[in-house]
Amino acid sequence: MPTALLVALGGVAGVLARYGLTVWVQSIWTVVAINLVGSFLLGLLTTAGAHFSNDVRTALGVGVLGGFTTLSTLTVQTVLEADGGRPATAAVYFAVSTFGGLACAALGYAVGRVIA
Repeated sequence: MPTALLVALGGVAGVLARYGLTVWVQSIWTVVAINLVGSFLLGLLTTAGAHFSNDVRTALGVGVLGGFTTLSTLTVQTVLEADGGRPATAAVYFAVSTFGGLACAALGYAVGRVIA
């Protein structure tokens, strides 16, 4: 199966998972949790997924996790919180998403190195 098709199918799965979670748990913090989990999984995939083929790693990383996580929602929600008179919430939302995502990616990477 061509890599582009695997990425497309993975992207559909990731987007549907994100959509389902945001419908099930209706909170601005749901997207933060999704981005943190996605960052951890991508870090994990980077090291522990070395035994997968390049096509599978690309489908999982670019497709599934790329569709699952979202920078655009993070940035728009930050603007909406600030514009809605909640600058502290906007700042915390942005900081947790950004720095928490970096920490989760590093943790996933470290865990992947241990189990790889």
